[in-house]
Amino acid sequence: MENKQLAQRIRAFRKLKGLTQQELAERTGISLAVLGAVERGNRKAEEQVLAKIAEVLEISLQELKAEG
Repeated sequence: MENKQLAQRIRAFRKLKGLTQQELAERTGISLAVLGAVERGNRKAEEQVLAKIAEVLEISLQELKAEG
């Protein structure tokens, strides 16, 4: 999956949950700088990071990564 598309999905799900980047970063244990880079599509997130983001957003990893 292209980084930009995944980045858009992370941002959209985060906003749907009413979370700021800071809140998501704190809940996942990811630095705000890393999360910001991932959401901008400038950094590829490791699978375990994506899994943690999906867990905090209360969605499946497959749903987060879904293409279409």
